[in-house]
Amino acid sequence: MASTSDFRTGMVLVLDGELYAINEFQHVKMGRGGAFVRTKLKHLQTGKAIEKTFRSGEKVEDARVIRRQMQYLYREGDLLMLMDHETYDQIGAPSSLIQSGGEFLKEGENVDVLTYNENPIGIEVPTFVELEITETEPGLKGDTVSGATKKAVVETGGTVQVPLFLEEGDKIKIDTRTGEYIERVT
Repeated sequence: MASTSDFRTGMVLVLDGELYAINEFQHVKMGRGGAFVRTKLKHLQTGKAIEKTFRSGEKVEDARVIRRQMQYLYREGDLLMLMDHETYDQIGAPSSLIQSGGEFLKEGENVDVLTYNENPIGIEVPTFVELEITETEPGLKGDTVSGATKKAVVETGGTVQVPLFLEEGDKIKIDTRTGEYIERVT
């Protein structure tokens, strides 16, 4: 059991038998009356966001979530096959557990898998990945408007907006949280 004074961003709580992660929290002390904690929670299975208020000092059940680094091997239907680096055990996890950036996940990439009671509840893709452009339109000579972009398809099948000077075969760095181009990799 955890108290509201133990709250921190990313902490996982069990409410009504469901798992919720704390996205934001704020301690509020009114002039008269007791203090309370206002939170924004994210349901880990559905991704639905809710707001909930707790009385200051209220006890809630916290979930013991273990973060394991695993290697993404391949996709088999809707399952992602992952290998534990320590035990070399392979597990299948639904692709719906990927929180963001799944379209940029490349085979052989390391991911963080969140487990609760030995069951995967979330998969976190690395924040930045380096991928090769496999398909894009050629940039037109003289089309140098500031900030102009074009659509490019990377080796994983994901699409990203890139500057006009990039061509097929170029390697680029992508932020998986936003799906934005960061820089060209040499």
